[in-house]
Amino acid sequence: MAETAMMAANRYRLRSLAANGSKGAALALDLLAKTDRLLGVILLFNNLINAAAAMLVSVITIELFGEEEWALGVATMLVTFLILVFSEITPKVIGANHADRLASVVSYALTFLLKATSFVVSFVNIFVFGLLKLLGLNPSDDNDRHRLAPEELRALVIESGQYIPQKHRSILVNLFELEDISVEDVMTPRSSIEGIDLADPIDAIKHQIATSYHTRLPVFSEEMDDIVGILHLRRMLGRAMGADFDKDDIKAVLQDPYFIPSNTPVFSQLRFFQENRQRLGLVVDEYGELLGLVTLEDIIEELIGKFTTSTPDSTDRVGWDADGTVLVDGSHAIRDLNRKLGLNLPVDGPKTINGLLIEHLQEIPETGLSVKIDDVPIEVIQTQDRMVRTVRIFMPKATSNEN
Repeated sequence: MAETAMMAANRYRLRSLAANGSKGAALALDLLAKTDRLLGVILLFNNLINAAAAMLVSVITIELFGEEEWALGVATMLVTFLILVFSEITPKVIGANHADRLASVVSYALTFLLKATSFVVSFVNIFVFGLLKLLGLNPSDDNDRHRLAPEELRALVIESGQYIPQKHRSILVNLFELEDISVEDVMTPRSSIEGIDLADPIDAIKHQIATSYHTRLPVFSEEMDDIVGILHLRRMLGRAMGADFDKDDIKAVLQDPYFIPSNTPVFSQLRFFQENRQRLGLVVDEYGELLGLVTLEDIIEELIGKFTTSTPDSTDRVGWDADGTVLVDGSHAIRDLNRKLGLNLPVDGPKTINGLLIEHLQEIPETGLSVKIDDVPIEVIQTQDRMVRTVRIFMPKATSNEN
């Protein structure tokens, strides 16, 4: 029981108990740090007791029945049965089912026995390590086996059940994925960027400043690729309502645009935003062409979901209708759809539904065209300006059956 309980104990839980003042847990951790000596003392006494029991039964059998072969055979079967039931199977089942609790209890006795038989255990271990060396094995090579890999930790969080609330579990899982996704995965695509065009009439610009849901907007001149700066709308709002407001007032308060390579990991970008007190960056490809815009809010939403203060947008409320379909904007991010609809559309290539359809078909699809990608039926509802504007996604059969 002691062997099973000690080896099956959750070391992370023992550390938590030890940190909260459990002396038994602290002793258990100390014993687990020297596994060779721990197993040595357990097996030493285990084998001594088993051998003594077998010898005792043999002596009693000989005293009662003499050296009759049948009597010795029955005695051997009996002692084997007793050892299996009372010394092996039952104690080990108990130890496996209550490992953490029992480890803290048996650690007191094991610590005492280890001190009492330290010389014997050390002597036996000399031969054990010598044999391991002859076999080309080194126990120290496996010292890191109790450290969880990121994939194991992620699986542990997912399977934590009632120990971690679902909302917190979702945030932790998203946190593990931050290193694996880039800003291109979470950005607002170029076609959906709202910006101020200095070529527009001043009245149109004033109206845009007054009615925009955003706090910062990129400012460009005629072409989106020609971005001249970032405008903080709240700082400009009062001045924009003045009669003498003109475009020079905008240019005077523009902040320099900050450009981000499209393959920048989201976690690295989050740290940069934090360290430099930035909130917005423009995502560009290797040729410097504008791909989209990413904000601090976009990255945080990747962790905790949409804010209640987010910009009103029908695409934020994606969900299956009663007929098992959903209308989606072509610029909607594939990762977001996978998360909200329980799909498994590929995310290695294009980041939006529009890009996915064009890559899959190798052409701009016509309105009314239907296609199936990874068992997900998709119908093109509207195509405009060489882009897929709206699609209807049908619930896959597997998802439908689960629901």
